[in-house]
Amino acid sequence: MDKRIGAAYLVYVSRADRPKMWCYGYEAFMDTSLITGKKAITGSPRSILLIQFGDIGDVVLTLPCIRAVRETYPQARIAVAVWDKAAELIEDCPWLDQVISVTERSLPLLETLRFQADFFRNLRRLQCDLAIDFRTGTRGVIMAFFSGASQRIGLYADDGKLWRNRLFTSLWQRDYSLDLHVADYLLGLCEAFGIRTGQRIPELVVAGDKQEKIRLLIAGEAIPQDKQIVALQPFSLWGYKEWGKEKYVSLIRWLVAEYGAAVIVTGSAAEKERAAEIVNSCGAGCYNFAGKTSIAMYAALLQKCQFFIGVDSAGLHIAAAVGTPTVGIFGPSSPVSWAPVGKQHLIVQKKLPCVPCWQKGCNDSEKSRCLDELTLEEVRELIAVHLAEK
Repeated sequence: MDKRIGAAYLVYVSRADRPKMWCYGYEAFMDTSLITGKKAITGSPRSILLIQFGDIGDVVLTLPCIRAVRETYPQARIAVAVWDKAAELIEDCPWLDQVISVTERSLPLLETLRFQADFFRNLRRLQCDLAIDFRTGTRGVIMAFFSGASQRIGLYADDGKLWRNRLFTSLWQRDYSLDLHVADYLLGLCEAFGIRTGQRIPELVVAGDKQEKIRLLIAGEAIPQDKQIVALQPFSLWGYKEWGKEKYVSLIRWLVAEYGAAVIVTGSAAEKERAAEIVNSCGAGCYNFAGKTSIAMYAALLQKCQFFIGVDSAGLHIAAAVGTPTVGIFGPSSPVSWAPVGKQHLIVQKKLPCVPCWQKGCNDSEKSRCLDELTLEEVRELIAVHLAEK
């Protein structure tokens, strides 16, 4: 059931059957951070608001935090606020009661004030006791404050001393380092306040009706049932993370010729034409799936694939979270921080002294030498290892 609330709507999710989880290898860390304000959550919160206004990948990496809150407070009503582009992805999450989908809208001033007033009035009806914000921006703290939660936990922000930090009742501070996985960093905020889980790997649950729809979609594309399906996501929101069209074309031709694979090229609706350029250059055995699924159906599609190849993007996180083995192609960013964890998840990255640099291309040029110089042979070698193990 959907209930629209101003700029947001609530999606009520059943918690009846929670599947078993597995853990591949995150290590818990000792909390050496600075905590200001209250150092423990008091009482037993009955209504909890979690806020993650990051990109889709950030939402996926926050899943262990959501699980930790559910395991710590099994009787609480838990709502998670995310941008609308990620809301559908977690609507089947078994540890949630509600997903609040927040959409930015441009309206005249009076309409905006009325719109926001309605939104926060409905937010207060959740009667939150505890709010946790997983970002250092200002939107999350405003939502936490106006939720009415008496306990508000967040990340300390160096630029938030004027007012942002003051709206939290407790703050957690830890310097981020390249050897720390983002999922562990986020979970550290929970652990600092006694919210823990033994299952630290993100997992997305895909409902059965979505799995059936994907089966029909694949059948409609006339992909032979005896073919192993390889998903390839060549695109990113950031051009400096991409590897190059011609290399992907050669890689796809090799997968089809050498392994008889059916390769589906994925992407958003805006990337459909770019995907078509790749597919049309590959011939038989390659299929254009860009823009053919919603984000939730994309998760179902990746779950159906034998393995996933892609750049450092949301697709890589989604594939790993639904249990699909992955090969991640990394450039300037750190795979230690962002790559999926586990033996079934491999990464390829050019060995250069400057890698990872965390820049938006060399000298912020939007062009990455480490990806330009990453050869087809280097990527094929890693994929061959993956396929040999399977």
